[in-house]
Amino acid sequence: MTDPWSLIAARQETHGDFRSTAWVIQALRDLYRHELGWKDKTTVQREVLDAIAVKIARILCGDADCEDHFIDIQGYAELALIEIRETKKAGP
Repeated sequence: MTDPWSLIAARQETHGDFRSTAWVIQALRDLYRHELGWKDKTTVQREVLDAIAVKIARILCGDADCEDHFIDIQGYAELALIEIRETKKAGP
């Protein structure tokens, strides 16, 4: 079993200080939710935006050269594209 404190210390190298990162994540999420278009987004689109907010915060507060942050953003964007394409195939 991995020692949780070792894992936390390792993650701080790439993700930044948890308090700082949490602050940025919540600020981004608040910004999203106050936009008029938020209510019109699908559950998947909202979750993708939330997940990307986490990655943006980790880039800002942690190691901006960590490729995983950017790869994850690509992956979340791809999930949104999959939903859009499936919805278009299904039609009205």
